Amino acid sequence: MRARDDGGLYPLRDRGSFPLLQKLTIGDERSIFSLWMTPTTKERILEAAEEIMLTKSFHSVGLTEILAAVKLPKGSFYHHFNSKEQFGVELISHYIQQHTARMRKFFDAPGTKALQRFVDYWAFQIGHATEADCQQGCLVVKLGLEVASFSEPMREVLADGLKTWRGIFEKAIRAGQKDGSIRKKLDPPQTAAAIQDQWQGAMQRMQVEKNVAPLRSAAQFLRASLAVA
Repeated sequence: MRARDDGGLYPLRDRGSFPLLQKLTIGDERSIFSLWMTPTTKERILEAAEEIMLTKSFHSVGLTEILAAVKLPKGSFYHHFNSKEQFGVELISHYIQQHTARMRKFFDAPGTKALQRFVDYWAFQIGHATEADCQQGCLVVKLGLEVASFSEPMREVLADGLKTWRGIFEKAIRAGQKDGSIRKKLDPPQTAAAIQDQWQGAMQRMQVEKNVAPLRSAAQFLRASLAVA
């Protein structure tokens, strides 16, 4: 089923309206550093597993499927990972590092007011979801509920990643309060948590409904909540 793109907020044809999106394209799904570094065997395994698990689940994906995607023998897996749980920890950590780098690309953009940084970031996320037929959202959202109840190490790395992302949001909110684009009465830590909670909820509904409308609605609501009247 093809995901519906109902237009509205941040349609793909308007990507040119967001200057930063011309620097970070929808296809830029690897680490910023991979532009000039050849991935190691371990990184190839993690990246293949990430792509597969974004459309399936942690428990439903076997080692054979992952290794077949990168054309490696089964022994290669245990050379890099002691167990599937350790693999899960490193997979989530790898994804969080990649996404954190992407976030900083937006939120550290010079010469752009903080509110516009949020708008550009949400536009990128919506564009990516549309291109992927709403199948490849956020690995943290995808695996969070599944693995947090049975693996404490995996839960901890998920929690640390969410905390890091809230910190980026909080820093941007404070910057927006200084540059006049974000309301001064907002409490930065509470607002950062609210942004994260609403966006992750919208990502879940997007995957269930196979429609980017929840992301558009969330982005519109959050922008209105942040903006100076």
